[in-house]
Amino acid sequence: MSYVEDEYLMLSGIQHYYFCKRQWGLIHIDQQWAENSYTAEGQQLHKKADDPYIKEKRKDMFISRAIHVSSSSLGLSGILDVVEFYKDKKGISFQGKKGKWQPYIVEYKRGQPKKDKRDVIQLVAEVMCLEETLDCQISNSYLFYHSVNKKIKIDITKELRDLVHDFSAKMHFYYQHKKVPDAEFFKNCRLCSLYDICMPRMNKRPKNIDNYIENAIYSEADVCENY
Repeated sequence: MSYVEDEYLMLSGIQHYYFCKRQWGLIHIDQQWAENSYTAEGQQLHKKADDPYIKEKRKDMFISRAIHVSSSSLGLSGILDVVEFYKDKKGISFQGKKGKWQPYIVEYKRGQPKKDKRDVIQLVAEVMCLEETLDCQISNSYLFYHSVNKKIKIDITKELRDLVHDFSAKMHFYYQHKKVPDAEFFKNCRLCSLYDICMPRMNKRPKNIDNYIENAIYSEADVCENY
C-alpha cells in the first residue's frame, strides 16, 4: 500500500498508538491534548535536539538535527531529533561533503528504558522513514535516555519493521474512519495527561468487542495485504 502526502499521519504518533490506542486517537483524531509534568519536561529536553541551527562536526562524523522525513509506504512523516553520519564506504553521498556517509538516528527520551517496546517501535518507524527519504539502508540506531544518561543500540530487525507496518495500517484505518479506539483501563492510566478527557473506567468496553473491532480492521480490503 502507498499513501499520498495528504494522507500522512504524524510519525511520533506510533509511540502513542503502541502505548495506548485510545490516547493516540484522542490526540490525533479528536485533537485533544493536556500538559502534565512529564510532557512539559519532555518538551524541554527536545528543544536542543530539535534545533536545526546547532551543528556538530568531528573528523569522520557530523550531526544533523531536525531532519524532515516521510514514508509513502507507511503514510507517516515527522522530524527526527538527531542523525549522526559516520564516514563509511558503504554509505551515501552528500553534496559538499567528500566520501560516503552512513546515517544512524539518535532518539532522545526524557525518562529511562521502558519494559515495553514503545520507544523501540518509534525509532524503527523513524529509521524506515529516513531510509525512504535518503534512499539508504540502516541496520541499527540508538535511544538516548536522559534520566540515566544512557545510549542504547537498537537493531532494526525484520520483525520490528513488520510490526511498524502493522501499526501504521491500523492507525490509518482508525483515522480514515474517524473512530477513536475504545478505552482500556490500566494501573498507570492516572499518570496520563489525558486521563480526565479519556475517562477510561467509564469508556472501557469488553474485550470481546475490542477483538471484534480489531478483526474488522483486517476484513477491510487492502489494509494490510500489500506490505
